Amino acid sequence: MHISFLIHNAYGIGGTIRTTYNLARTLAEQHDVEIVSVFRHRDQPVFETGPNVRLSHLVDIRKDAPTYDGDSPAHRRPARVFPEAEGRYKQYSELTDERIARHLRTVDADVVVGTRPGINVHIARQARRGPVRVGQEHLTLDSHSAELRKELRGLYPRLDAVTTVTEADATAYRGKLRLPGVRVEAVPNSVPAPGIDPADGTGKWVVAAGRLAKVKRYDLLIRAFATVVEQRPDWRLRIYGGGAEKDKLRRQIDGLGLYNHVFLMGPANPIEPEWAKGSIAAVTSSLESFGMTIVEAMRCGLPVVSTDCPHGPGEIIDNGVDGLLVPPRNADAVAGALLELINNDEKRQRMGRAALAGATRFDPSQVAGRYESLFSDLVARAGRGSARARLRGSLHRTRGALLGGAYAVRDASRGGLRKGRTA
Repeated sequence: MHISFLIHNAYGIGGTIRTTYNLARTLAEQHDVEIVSVFRHRDQPVFETGPNVRLSHLVDIRKDAPTYDGDSPAHRRPARVFPEAEGRYKQYSELTDERIARHLRTVDADVVVGTRPGINVHIARQARRGPVRVGQEHLTLDSHSAELRKELRGLYPRLDAVTTVTEADATAYRGKLRLPGVRVEAVPNSVPAPGIDPADGTGKWVVAAGRLAKVKRYDLLIRAFATVVEQRPDWRLRIYGGGAEKDKLRRQIDGLGLYNHVFLMGPANPIEPEWAKGSIAAVTSSLESFGMTIVEAMRCGLPVVSTDCPHGPGEIIDNGVDGLLVPPRNADAVAGALLELINNDEKRQRMGRAALAGATRFDPSQVAGRYESLFSDLVARAGRGSARARLRGSLHRTRGALLGGAYAVRDASRGGLRKGRTA
């Protein structure tokens, strides 16, 4: 199959970007895969595409680039296709409308995948007949405004499939949007094995990571950790990330006298070595559409103490087995759960081992296999496929027959074997 991802900005950093690269790299082991970025704001992407994924862009906003598009008169006029109720609307324009439309009219793909609501709207309205149209949702339906939900209700029926990152959100899309004929499936984000030794559970560090934003409720975590320090002053907390709440959180730390116990570390990339230095991960968000940091921490061998907020944590953490779930907005409950693991070395280390084992279900090979099955089924049912993909499929089938009719991809770092078929 030829699979084309359309993403807001593949040159930035963030959960959607990271998981798109993870998925694209893995699918590219067996398929023709490209990532098309609407915007390009730097010379090189933060994440590695790998050797088999093509990366391109539609609008260049690098001011020193000879292809700079920022001065185009069309870029100063407002977008008419990208929905006004979408959070990124102000970054889109008449120019992006034109460039995206031209791309979607000409792309020779079997499957076109959008990665945010506004881009999914473009695909629903502008993609040519032929490719399977898939809209990924990385945020929850309830986090969209009523105006945006109304627009999606009218346009998403033109898609072939909508994927969410949790089953809870898939249920919401099925029930609230009522998308007749549209396949709605929950497929989690993927997180690769970190390639480092996992945490051994002996370090006296609690680690948290993510944007310093209100929704992450680091103020709650800091307040909870003040209670922890009263009983266990030998433990400390590191918070990685940057954002608008930094100064406010710094004042809170100083006001509580925690300047020797709570540290704002700033962004870290890669983050995996920092997780591995800790023994417990903490997540205190009021909302998590998925919870990439939860999986990242688990893949490094850390049990996670998390608020049981909508939607992701409860579908990732097996409460009492590889982590602990506590009620949202309850600092005492967070402190109690942290102390439960801090004061019980055996339990903490056992949960860390369980987290490491359980998180393998989020490996890119597992997640890509689910997408591969979905895409193949949709293409087969629709009787679609580009001429290039049909030729490539014929060559694969011929090669497969010569080799016994099957192929296997072995990932030496995971010791796993994945079998599949090309379309």
